[in-house]
Amino acid sequence: MNATMTSSVPISSLPRGRALLRDPRFNRGTAFTPEERSALAIEGLLPAAVLSLDGQARRSYAQYSAQSDDLARNTFLASVRQRNEVLFYKLLEEHLEEMLPVVYTPVVAQAIERYSAEFRRPEGVYLSVDDIDGVETALRNYGLGAGDVDLIVATDGEGLLGIGDWGANGMNIAVGKLAIYTAAAGVQPDRVIPVMLDAGTDNEALLNDPVYVGNRHARVRDERYDELIAAFVESARRLFPSALLHWEDFGPANARRILLEYRDQACTFNDDIQGTGAIVVAAGLAGMRVAGTRPSDQRVVVFGAGTAGVGIADQLREAMVDDGLGAGEATRRFWCVDRQGLLVDDMDDLRDFQQPYARPRSEVSDWADGAPRGPIGLAEVVARVHPTMLIGTSAQPGAFTEAIVREMAAHVERPMIFPLSNPTDRIEAVPADIIRWTGGRGLVATGTPWDPVTYEGTDYVIGQANNALSYPGIGLGTTVARATHVTDGMLRAAAEAIAGLVHAQEPGAGLLPPIGNLRVTSATVAVAVARRAAKDGVAQADLADPVQGVQDAMWRAAYPPLDLER
Repeated sequence: MNATMTSSVPISSLPRGRALLRDPRFNRGTAFTPEERSALAIEGLLPAAVLSLDGQARRSYAQYSAQSDDLARNTFLASVRQRNEVLFYKLLEEHLEEMLPVVYTPVVAQAIERYSAEFRRPEGVYLSVDDIDGVETALRNYGLGAGDVDLIVATDGEGLLGIGDWGANGMNIAVGKLAIYTAAAGVQPDRVIPVMLDAGTDNEALLNDPVYVGNRHARVRDERYDELIAAFVESARRLFPSALLHWEDFGPANARRILLEYRDQACTFNDDIQGTGAIVVAAGLAGMRVAGTRPSDQRVVVFGAGTAGVGIADQLREAMVDDGLGAGEATRRFWCVDRQGLLVDDMDDLRDFQQPYARPRSEVSDWADGAPRGPIGLAEVVARVHPTMLIGTSAQPGAFTEAIVREMAAHVERPMIFPLSNPTDRIEAVPADIIRWTGGRGLVATGTPWDPVTYEGTDYVIGQANNALSYPGIGLGTTVARATHVTDGMLRAAAEAIAGLVHAQEPGAGLLPPIGNLRVTSATVAVAVARRAAKDGVAQADLADPVQGVQDAMWRAAYPPLDLER
């Protein structure tokens, strides 16, 4: 069993009096017994009644339900977390499916926009591009030792969800991500650190907001930015050698290059690239089972060729290679469309990660109404390619029009259509429309939650391609294995484990496991990831029984007994 769940806590290690009630790590409010109150000098600082954690959770859930809207519910949960962490995670564990959209996407986007205005207390570590020499000191000041940290989530706030650059307000994304790691996979909340890499912001509204909490200057993009990242990685590796560094919501100019630069030097993971890729591969594998096809049979159009879209393409390409295609042939099965249209090799504004997927100009010279060098839009690409998979990571609402979807469905028996953009108002097509336009043949996964769609007597479950199905298990499995790196094999193992949990052959079945079973999904993914880490030679832990190892590592919300004798 997890030591955190069974070992008693000596009272000598706890703060006393009002300081205890202000410390969310140790405060348990009205759950303190009379004996504990006496020993900890909080007699008279609480009302007389003693409530169990279950009783506190019932009361807090009633308070949560009484909030006026989802943003108010997000704010309420943040206030619970800031006064009593165990109670917060108890609420999340018991109502995870309901609260996940409130704690994370899509509501977290609103909370990010309001972060400075609603700021109450600091959380995590704030590292500034204006004080690179102070990076190690700041990390030390968080108060955790070399063996005390399993996971660090870091963001620079530039590419937040579908809302862009929100600077230091991005700390909310790191905090929210870690909350899901704990609720979904049992990553211990006292062994994680949220980090804000504050390089400034180009958001004029923030720069002119008198209550903005971050650096009040334009976003730094020169060598000082790279020096900040290097200082963070070097300090984190030195101070916390066993920690997984999770990169979150970096801009397209930095996300992929940072991952590539450091993935062989440290245990790092980028959820926007690798986690998104893993969950979409899982949905694709389930869809292929329904369609009776294989990875090597696919023709894939990606609309929105940023870090997430190309990250998905990369992992789908690896699945095609594993299925027997050569690397070059697999690459040619992708058509990536971005703001400038279909990516073509003579474009002078291609990013380095887009270049492998750019089509030869000679191949498309007669496309787009014969314009020799004009932009080639999504409709033209779909009409020419007849894709089996259409993936949206564009944040362009309504981009998958009825004409485009019907054109795709005219040539493919079971088209896989994945409008993944979030928040909800950025989705490329509404699931009910896709089901109707394809006559019920479309296999749909979305990035945000949707109710089932009823069409001609069948209820179609809409699989949510929520990264919460992948990254918590990937992080837990990496931690259990004490892996030195996150390998491509570990990501593929995660995708296959997720796909193995669904029964997509049933009429109307979803392509992904339900969010309500995240604990089961995360444990299954973690075991597969840990086993693959051992197979790939990057595991440092003894994995004689990875199933039990994962169960032992999963923290659950409970007040540990207090040892009043110590």
